[in-house]
Amino acid sequence: MFKSIISPLFALSLLAGCDPSQPSHLPNPLLLPGQAIGTAAGNAVYNARRGKVEVYVKSNFPALVQEMKAGGGPHLDQAMTLAGVAAATRPILLLRLKSDIGIYENSPDALVVALMVHGN
Repeated sequence: MFKSIISPLFALSLLAGCDPSQPSHLPNPLLLPGQAIGTAAGNAVYNARRGKVEVYVKSNFPALVQEMKAGGGPHLDQAMTLAGVAAATRPILLLRLKSDIGIYENSPDALVVALMVHGN
């Protein structure tokens, strides 16, 4: 008898936190194939943009370091354009790059990451 009471109480306690009007961490399984396709397409676009930024940064790294120290320049503008950094965000990013030059002057990969994080 005790066992037959526990099972329904356990099931109710699991469902007590469920509210169908609230967002769930579980996706609708019928939407998963479409979400997978959308995610794959988004990743492909991001990876292509990142690849262009990485090639540009590594090809122009000495000039980019000098421009970071100086507070800007045409190579840095082009790198930001390739990364999709908004015009309104660029002055803030320039200040961060200049103030953390010790991180970026020895690591093109760190610069690529910084540009991509601030890009859209």
